Parts: sequence; structure tokens; C-alpha cells
Amino acid sequence: MKKVKLAPEHKFSLSTYLWGAITGIISGILAAEVQYGWVVGLLLYLVTDRFVLAITKELPPDVLDNRAVLKKAFWGWAMFWLYFVILTYTLIIHFTPQCYSNQSLLYQLVKSGNATITCNMTG
Repeated sequence: MKKVKLAPEHKFSLSTYLWGAITGIISGILAAEVQYGWVVGLLLYLVTDRFVLAITKELPPDVLDNRAVLKKAFWGWAMFWLYFVILTYTLIIHFTPQCYSNQSLLYQLVKSGNATITCNMTG
């Protein structure tokens, strides 16, 4: 079997996404338990450079030094962090949508049997 060698740019991106997913799951779990639990994930962003450098031994050519890692990794980390915070939080609290009107699209889908979710009707 041929061993795949990743370029430093790809290792950098994948490790950034992995750290975003890990911190997102941690934030989602804490946010379901504590009001400001998501702040912990934001604080974990500050150690992104240490995590990335632990996984990738060499930096991409466009990242000049260790301090530039946080700036370069921000958007990749932020998108994965946000996605996994929302996903984890929603799964933990057992979210069910609210139908505020019997004319809404969600209510019509649930009523017709085309949706596999339940809808709490309010009002």
C-alpha cells in the first residue's frame, strides 16, 4: 500500500479543522450545562498554535513564524468550532422546533407526513 504524504499546507488545514471540531464539541457540551460554557471554546482558540505545531512539524510557506499561526488559522477554526458547537448543543438539549402558525411550511410538512420530526404547536 502506498503511503500518502501530505503537504505542509494540508497538514496545517486539517489540524486546524480538527482543533475546531474538538473545541466545538467541548463548547457545545459545556454550553448545554453552563450558561457561558461556549466561552471556554473561544479561550481554547488561543492555544490553536500549540495544537497545530504539535501535529505539524513544519509550517506552510505563507506562515512566517509561530505567532502567525493564530491569524492564518482563524477562519478555518471558527467555522468548524461554530458548526460543532451548534450540533453538539442541539443534540444534547433534544431540540424540537416550534410551529407558531398552522400555515407555516414546517407545520404543513409535519402534518402531511413528509417530515420525520415532530413539531410543537404553540398558541
